[in-house]
Amino acid sequence: MQYSQKVLDHFMKPHNIGKLENPDATATEGSPACGDQVSIYLSVNPETQVIEDIKFQSYGCASNIATASIITDMAKGKTLEQAKKIGWKEAAEALDGLPPIKMHCSVLAVDTLRKAITDYEIKHNLAEEAVFSKDSIVEELKKVIYPQVGEDIITLKMVKYAGFENGVAIIDLDIPKFDKYRDNVAEEIREHLEKFKEIKEVKITM
Repeated sequence: MQYSQKVLDHFMKPHNIGKLENPDATATEGSPACGDQVSIYLSVNPETQVIEDIKFQSYGCASNIATASIITDMAKGKTLEQAKKIGWKEAAEALDGLPPIKMHCSVLAVDTLRKAITDYEIKHNLAEEAVFSKDSIVEELKKVIYPQVGEDIITLKMVKYAGFENGVAIIDLDIPKFDKYRDNVAEEIREHLEKFKEIKEVKITM
């Protein structure tokens, strides 16, 4: 697998690694059981809403560590609103690219950063807990990456239907049986959706 020099640099000598002792906000996304996990800790100036310090801990591959490292670099010194706008493609570009099969690591790093920001905003009455709906499922599916091309399955129109009934998330995918990434995509969908307490079961048809 070919990595850029920037990916290797951030993997070998990651920036902002560790844990803040008294963070203003934290978030953890992913799962060691599935291969990748990232935790992010924020220190925020309450008057300016600027992220004054940020740390991360990572469990996973070189891309996981490198993307968490670059994300924390990009967020440090920005306001919460500015940091929320950092996208996973932007993070990957800052590393001079990632192999398509590792693009999900960039999504994970950005998602964790945004969850940490949301944690801060809820604690300080700047935002309310999001109300779960079918739209929540669609938004989560935008974070599921098709490994062959490094793009999300919604953009690629691989999702024919996404619904939610009586605690069951129903996902109908347009992926042929001969596709070698078929099972990987289904597994990642389950990983993304099963974290919602409202979802009791995930049904995937292809």
